[in-house]
Amino acid sequence: MGDNDVGRIQRMDREPAENYRGTFAPGLPELSLGDPLPPGWEGLYFPFSSTMDGLRPDGTPRDDVLPEFDLPRRMYAGEDTVFHRPIRLGETVEQRVRAGRVTEKSGRNGRLVFADIERRYFVDGELAVESIWHDVFLEEGAPPAPPREVDEVGERSYRHTLDSRRLFRFSAITFNTHRVHYDRDWARREEGLADLLVHGPLTRLLMLDAVMNRDGGGRGSERTPVRCSFTATAPLFVDREITVGVTDGEDAARVVAVDDAGHLAAKATVHW
Repeated sequence: MGDNDVGRIQRMDREPAENYRGTFAPGLPELSLGDPLPPGWEGLYFPFSSTMDGLRPDGTPRDDVLPEFDLPRRMYAGEDTVFHRPIRLGETVEQRVRAGRVTEKSGRNGRLVFADIERRYFVDGELAVESIWHDVFLEEGAPPAPPREVDEVGERSYRHTLDSRRLFRFSAITFNTHRVHYDRDWARREEGLADLLVHGPLTRLLMLDAVMNRDGGGRGSERTPVRCSFTATAPLFVDREITVGVTDGEDAARVVAVDDAGHLAAKATVHW
């Protein structure tokens, strides 16, 4: 482990995966010890572990591997993941985390800092998954990007309407205390959002699940992805329909998440 790495060890118990499955993927059969975790579900493990003193006013961590930035808002912007081998329920996994690239920019949203967090997952010393989490720190009152309409959702699509119970459950599984997901007054008054925000990592998982067609046993479930690139482009909100569209290709599947007004909220490419 490198000098700047923060390491943790956790057994891949059934409970986090089953809690997610029962809430967001009920059509998937129950998972048993020895079963491979579906791609991306490793993110349900190693929950945030900040003390109360380690939280910023918005509930995001200030005591993780990143330096402190003098910007009040923190948002998940995307993630790039490489899958080297499956992680199976019951295995003991070591996660190593370190700070990645930090870039400061100025634009229509004012001052921005883009900061990467690199996460690697090892089983018996073998690298199983590596993922770079992209966060963005923003000024107070920074306006959202202008909406972009989507002409075609995809060859197959899946619809979700996530209520506050589901947002709470995802926050509980991942120990995510970001107030935009459960404190409606904070989300509207302090962040300028229309309502409670759907978690970006949850959107990514719903998109990966759609590619794998976990509820239908379709084409994707017969293949194992080697990497996934996900970008969040606009907010998704509680109690509003989300459409996840998949376009299958020979070497990759392209996925979009679209809000109830037909605007692009996230995009991903999953490579086989």
